[in-house]
Amino acid sequence: MQTVKMYTTAVCPYCTRAKQVLKARGVEQIEEIRIDTDPAARTHMMEITGRRTVPQIFIGDTHVGGCDDLMALDARGGLTPLLGAA
Repeated sequence: MQTVKMYTTAVCPYCTRAKQVLKARGVEQIEEIRIDTDPAARTHMMEITGRRTVPQIFIGDTHVGGCDDLMALDARGGLTPLLGAA
């Protein structure tokens, strides 16, 4: 299974929902990077994604986007294959 990295904040319902979706698809470990406590991480997230909102989700080297992007990917049937890609 691909590694999953998610940029988050402490109080973010979209982050919570994204984690629920990922766990429902078998993801056991999510590397969380808290941008509310680490300004350098926030800057880095904005540089690599061009976005300022959380969550920002990476599966392997693929930037999936935010919670809505993750849910749309799952609805199209693309999430499970992406998680399983090596």
